[in-house]
Amino acid sequence: MNEGLGLVYERFVLNDYLLALLQRYPIRTVLEAPAYGMAGITGINSLELARAGCSVTVVDEDEGRIREAREIWRRLNLQANWVCCPGMKVLPFPDRAFDLAWEWAGLWYLEDAESLLRELARVSRQLLFLAMPNPLQPGYILRKHFLEPEFFGKVDESWANMKRVKEVVESEGFKPVEEAFLDTPPWPDTVMPAAKLLEKLGIKSRRLRERFSGASWNWNIVDYYAGRDPNLRERVMRYAFLEKSLPRFLKAFWSHHRFVLFHR
Repeated sequence: MNEGLGLVYERFVLNDYLLALLQRYPIRTVLEAPAYGMAGITGINSLELARAGCSVTVVDEDEGRIREAREIWRRLNLQANWVCCPGMKVLPFPDRAFDLAWEWAGLWYLEDAESLLRELARVSRQLLFLAMPNPLQPGYILRKHFLEPEFFGKVDESWANMKRVKEVVESEGFKPVEEAFLDTPPWPDTVMPAAKLLEKLGIKSRRLRERFSGASWNWNIVDYYAGRDPNLRERVMRYAFLEKSLPRFLKAFWSHHRFVLFHR
């Protein structure tokens, strides 16, 4: 459950945005598909929506990931509808079945992301919220060209281009109502634990390596949800000063994710 500071920060700012949507729109039913996108624990992105009273359905193409996520939800006394959908090309739901359909950073893992986007549009009654990694931020560029170039041979990077996402969704009768950036902490997004990053960069400082490892470097949002670490949010959100203050044109080059919110 130790996801690291960066992932826990990402979850908190995403949670804040999702809860703000509940204040703006009458959302009662939610579909998240695919569940796999954010690093760390798969299947808990919609937990806060369930805690707020929404009926949540989570879809993924891997039964093992679903089992693991379902167990976490059970331990937290929360419920979701779980659906395994190999290929993610056709969703087993009627038209306009959900108030909100959404995904976080998962499109580029899919064999046919366009089909899923059209399915998300079909089953959404009013809102689509779609987010992908920001290819302009320094950590993305560092990862692509130095730290982990092999990763980009396994995904369809064209889906990091939100223009392509918009073209598909707009063709299904949705209009963008908000296009912006989320997840803007002080550090770049390399999708790599800090201690491993230092090793990759050839930094051998023992002091730095110890600082980013060991028992003191444990960031667990499930403990927060369970009430075992109620001060976690306060500790993490000290790093949200850029999230709150950077102008949009700078966020375009530093935020880890960009998103579009669509309305039917």
